[in-house]
Formats: sequence, C-alpha cells, structure tokens
Amino acid sequence: MAQDLREMFKKKRPGAEQLSEGHKERFLARLNTKLPQKAKPSFLALKIAASVLILVSIGGYLYNSVTNVGSAEQKRDVVLEKISLGDLSPDLKKVENYYVSSINMELSKLDLTADNKALVDSFMERMEELDREYGILNKELNDIGPNDQTIAALIKNLQLRLQLLQKLKMRLNDLKSKNEANTII
Repeated sequence: MAQDLREMFKKKRPGAEQLSEGHKERFLARLNTKLPQKAKPSFLALKIAASVLILVSIGGYLYNSVTNVGSAEQKRDVVLEKISLGDLSPDLKKVENYYVSSINMELSKLDLTADNKALVDSFMERMEELDREYGILNKELNDIGPNDQTIAALIKNLQLRLQLLQKLKMRLNDLKSKNEANTII
C-alpha cells in the first residue's frame, strides 16, 4: 500500500479519461438550469443620466452668462441715467468742482489732535448730515428733473459745507492759540 502517488498517477486507468457521449452537454444544461446566466449590468442608464447632467450644467452656465451680460448692460444704463449737478451745464460743473475741491482741500488741512477731537467730531457729524441732504437733493434731481430750486439747493449745500469747514478751521486756530497762550503762561 505504500505506493508512490506519482507512480499511481502515471499508471492511469484506461478508459477513465473518456466521458460518455453527451455528458458535457447534459452537464452544461443542468448547470444553466441551476445557475441561469445573469445579464451583465447595462450602464446605458448611467450614461444617459451623465449626458443629461452635462447638458443641463452647460445650459445653466450659458443661461447664467447671458443673464449676467444683460444685467451688466442694465446696470450700465441705470448708472448712465443718473445725473449730477455737473452734468447739467459746464458752468455748474465748474461750480461743483470748485466747491468739492475746496471742501477736500479744507479737510486735508485739518490738524487733528486729542485736544480737538470732540470739536472735530461734532463738526464732522454736521458734515455727514449735509452730505446726506446732498444725496437726497441729487436723488430729487434725478427723479423730478433739473429745476432752479433743486440746483440752488445743491449749490447752497456745497456752500454750507465749505463754510462749516472754514468755521471749524477758525475754531481750531482759536483753540490752538489759547493752548499756546496757556503753555506760555
């Protein structure tokens, strides 16, 4: 019994290799009935869904681009419709430029210190109030259209702002001279 397995396999039985006729066909038929072949999953639905998603994304992007271009044109038209005092005539433009540049120059000349901060803040609050009124008058100019009263009110507002800054400058100079006089004494 102690035969070598290698020897046993070399000595094959004759006829053991031969299967009966039709054995293979019968085996495959039984196999197919017990294990029916499953159809490979079709990725057609996923391909269609991906295509639709891509088309919707491109369409949304293009729609958004066209909408933004249209809104940019509308915004530009709205900006062009707004007029200011300087847009009415060259003389009014000169007047507006004179007052605005004078106001800016006076603002730049202000010497702010801790001593005069309260005074400057109170004047700046009044300046902000005048600036808001100027915006309201400018809106009225755009809504109603140019008229003598609105134009006069806009110019008067600019004059008041400049006068207010000049008063502030005078008070700051007075305050500065008083402080210098107190330090000398």
